[in-house]
Amino acid sequence: MSEYHKKSKIVVIFLLLSVSLSILVLRFVYINLKEAENFPKLYKKETNTAIRGSIKSADDFTISNSKKLYKAVVNTYTIDPDKTDLFVKLFSIYSGIDPKIIKRKLSKRGRVVISYKIDSKNAVYLKELAKKLYYLKVFREYEDKKRHVIYREGLDILESGENREYRYKDLFTPFIGYVNKHDDGYFTRNIGIKGIEKYYEEYLKPIQNGFLYGKRDVVNNIIFNRSSKVRARIDGGDLYLNISLKLQKSLEHILDNMKKELGAKEIVAAVMDSKSGRILSIATTKRFDPNHITKKDYSALNITADEYLYEPGSVMKPIAFSLLLKENKVNPLEMIELFNGVYKLKNYVIRDDHRFKKLSAEDVIVHSSNVGISILSQRLKAIDFFQGLIDFGFSKRTGIDLFYEKSGRIPSVLKMQDEVYKATVAYGYGLEVTFVQLLKAYNVFNNDGLAVRPLIGNRIVFNNKTFPISSGERKRVLPRDVAEKMKNILIKTVKEGTGKATIIEGLEIGGKTGTAHIASYGKYKEKYNSSFFGFANDKKHRFTIGVLVIEPKTENYTYFASKSAVLVFRKIVEELLDEGMLVKSSDSK
Repeated sequence: MSEYHKKSKIVVIFLLLSVSLSILVLRFVYINLKEAENFPKLYKKETNTAIRGSIKSADDFTISNSKKLYKAVVNTYTIDPDKTDLFVKLFSIYSGIDPKIIKRKLSKRGRVVISYKIDSKNAVYLKELAKKLYYLKVFREYEDKKRHVIYREGLDILESGENREYRYKDLFTPFIGYVNKHDDGYFTRNIGIKGIEKYYEEYLKPIQNGFLYGKRDVVNNIIFNRSSKVRARIDGGDLYLNISLKLQKSLEHILDNMKKELGAKEIVAAVMDSKSGRILSIATTKRFDPNHITKKDYSALNITADEYLYEPGSVMKPIAFSLLLKENKVNPLEMIELFNGVYKLKNYVIRDDHRFKKLSAEDVIVHSSNVGISILSQRLKAIDFFQGLIDFGFSKRTGIDLFYEKSGRIPSVLKMQDEVYKATVAYGYGLEVTFVQLLKAYNVFNNDGLAVRPLIGNRIVFNNKTFPISSGERKRVLPRDVAEKMKNILIKTVKEGTGKATIIEGLEIGGKTGTAHIASYGKYKEKYNSSFFGFANDKKHRFTIGVLVIEPKTENYTYFASKSAVLVFRKIVEELLDEGMLVKSSDSK
C-alpha cells in the first residue's frame, strides 16, 4: 500500500471519529439542557403591574378605584396524593373558597387555575401558605410522560388583572362613566368607556409596571440583595373632582323625590360656580350601578345633560333680548304693542298664555310674551342674531369634560333672514340645544358677560405632584353693562313673573322658566319639557343653577315650569343654604 493511501485512510478514520465524538457531545448537551428545564431556575423575575388611578370627590372620598386581582396556580401532578386533602383544607381556610370547588378544580390534570379573583389581602395569605405547604412536603417530584424528572413545583400566586370598584354604587352616575375590561394575554386591565372615566383616560391609565429580579431561594422567593434588579411601579394619576360627595348625594336625593312627585320621566340639574366654571354638582334621576351593569341600564348609560337635544322654549327669550341690548336695538322701558296676545306673522299665528295689550320691553321677558319677543326679534339682523347664538355657545360643544357631547343645531344665516325663523328661535323653537349649553349661556348673565368652560374635574395628582385642570381663557359674550341689565331683568322675572316660588329673602335670585312641547316624528305631542335656568347669589358667592324636567305629568298643569322646574330649583338653593355655601343677608337685593 502506498504512503498516499495510508495517509488517506488515517484522515478518513480521524474524520469519522471526530464526527462521532461531535454527535456524542451534542447529544450530551441536548440531554442536559432538556433535563435542566426541569430543574428550578436559579433566578426569578416578579412583575409588579401598575394599575389605573382613582377618582375622588372634592371632599376626598374615593368614588372609583382599582384593586389588583390574583390567580392561584398549581400543578396537580406535583401534589402528593396522600396530602391532597391537607392542601384542600388549608387552601380553603386561607382563601375562603369552598373545598368542593377546590377539589373540582384539582380533578383536572396538569397546571390548573384554582381561582382568578383573589384580592390583594388573600393573595398575601396564600403566598404565606405556599411556603408552609413547601415545608410540609405537600409537593413532590414526579416523572412526566417522557420519563423526565420534574422537580417540586409549589403553589404560585400570580397577578391576573385589576377590578374597578365604585364604592357608592349609582352615586355620581352616569357622569362618572364606567370601564370595560381588556385582556392583553397577561393582565386584564380597565379602559374608560363613558363619562369622566373616558374623558380622563390618558391621565388615569397606568404608566409603568415595576419588577424585581434576582436569585430565588428554595421556596421560590426572590432573595433581595445588591445583585437584585428593581424598577418602581408607576400607577395612573388620581383625578379629583369639583363635586363633593355630600352635595352630590343631597342633590340626587332631591331629584329622586321630585321625580316621584312630578311623575317625570327624568330630572337633570346642576350647580356651577359662576366665576370659575367649576361644576359643583351635576345630577340626574337616570342612574345605574357601574359595578353591575345590566340590560335594563343601557338607556341610562347615555348622559342626558350633554347628549340629549331638545327645543328649550322660553328660556331662550333672555338670550334673544340680550342680543337686542348688545346691538342697541331696544330700550328696556319702551312700550311694546302685544295685540292682546295674538299676533299673525305671515301665515303663522303666535299666541301668549297671558294676554296683554302692551308691556315694557323688559316686561316682555318678565311675563314671557311670545308675541313681544317675536316682534322685538325682527329688529335684529340675521347675521347678528346668528353670530350672537354662536357666541353664547349654541351649535358647538361647551368643552365640558364629558365624552360624546352633542353640539346641537341652530338655523343657518339664510334661514334667520326669514321673519318666522327669527320669531320662533327667539322664543325657543326651531333649534336644538343641550342642558349644558343653556347652563353655560345663563352663566354669562351672572359672570359679567363672560363665558367660561364648565368643568367637573379639578386636578390630577400624579407621583405626588399636583396638576390643576384649567377652564382656559374666558370669552367676552356681552358687554358688562348689558350683562348687568339682563341680570336685573332676570331678578325682576323671579319677583314678578313665573319664578316667584324661587324667592328666598336674603339672597339674590334670578332666572327664567321654559315650558316646551316635545316634537316626535315631525309633530308636537302633549308632552313637555319644563326648565328653569338662573342664579342664586349672596355677598361672596355666585352660583348658576339649571333644572330640566323631562315629561312631567300633565295633570293639574304640573308640566308648566312654574309648577315643576321652579320647585326643584328652590329645593337646590335651600340645600346650598343648609350646606353653608350660601349665606342670607339682610341687605341683599
